Amino acid sequence: MTIDRDPRPHPTPPAAGVAPNSVREAWLLGREHLLAIGVEAAGLEAEVLLRHVLGMSRTDLYLAWERAVSAAAWDRFRALLEERARGRPVPYLIGHREFMGLDLLVDERVLIPRPETEILVEFLLHVLRGLPAARIIDVGTGSGAIAVALAKFLPRVQILASDLSADALAVAAENATRHGVADRTAFVRGDLLAPAQEQGWTQVDAIVSNPPYVDPETVQTLPREIRDYEPAMALLAGEGGTAFHARLAAEAPGLLRPGGWLAVEVAAGQAPAVVELLERTGTFHHIRVINDLQGIARIVAGERR
Repeated sequence: MTIDRDPRPHPTPPAAGVAPNSVREAWLLGREHLLAIGVEAAGLEAEVLLRHVLGMSRTDLYLAWERAVSAAAWDRFRALLEERARGRPVPYLIGHREFMGLDLLVDERVLIPRPETEILVEFLLHVLRGLPAARIIDVGTGSGAIAVALAKFLPRVQILASDLSADALAVAAENATRHGVADRTAFVRGDLLAPAQEQGWTQVDAIVSNPPYVDPETVQTLPREIRDYEPAMALLAGEGGTAFHARLAAEAPGLLRPGGWLAVEVAAGQAPAVVELLERTGTFHHIRVINDLQGIARIVAGERR
C-alpha cells in the first residue's frame, strides 16, 4: 500500500544569512518555528535538533547558552527545521532514539521505538529474570529494540529475532553490535515464526512481538509523522489490525514450553479481541492485560499451559 505524503504547505524556516547572536536565540527561533507548525513539544524538539547540530549534551548546550552560533551550524539547524516542518520525525532527523536507556540507531527502514513498547520489555524482564537462562523469539524485530534490550538486561538470554524486511534486519544487527549483544542475538529474515521453526527453535521461554496493528481503514487518522514516514509494512494489518495477533496466538503454542509466555503489543481498543484470540486456542492461561501510563491497554500476555 502506498501512503501519500501530506501535501499541505508548511511555514518557511527562520531566515538564512547572519546567524543568531547566541545559542539561546537560535533555540528560541527554532522553538517558534516548530510552534507555528503545531508541534506540541516544540521547545524540546528544538533543543534536540540544536544539540544534534552542535554536537553537545544538554548540559553543554546550556553552558554555551550565550555563545555565538556559526553560520554553518545555523544553516544545518534551519535545514532540520524545514524537514521537521514537512513532518519528518525527529528520531529520523538525528538518526537515533533512546529505548530502555539504550541509544538505538533508527531511520526510515524501521519503526521508531516508543515508550509503550518498553512496557512489553519490562513485563518479560519480570517473568524471565529468575531463569538461569532463557530462549526468546522476537517477531517483527524492526530496529531490534526489544531483542537488544532483553539481551542487554538478561545476560544469559539467547534471542532469535525475525523480520520480513532485510533493511530492518540490517539496522537491528547494527544495534546489537552497538550494544555488545550480537553474540546472543540472531537476526533472521522470514515471516513471523517460520524462521524459528526452520531453525528448530522449540520449547522456548517466551515469544514477544510488537506486530503491525493499524487497521488500513484508519490509516488516514494517524499523525502525519507516522503515516507519511514510518514503513507501512510495519504498521498495517488486516482483520481490523489483529491479523498478526491471530497468527501468533495460533502458532506460538507449538514453540513455547509449558509455562512459557506469549506477549504482544496491541493498539488502543484491541486488547479484548486479542485476549479472545488467546483464550480461543485453549492453550493459554493466566492471561494478563497491561496498561500504559495513559491507562490504555497496550500489552496482552498469556502463559502456555
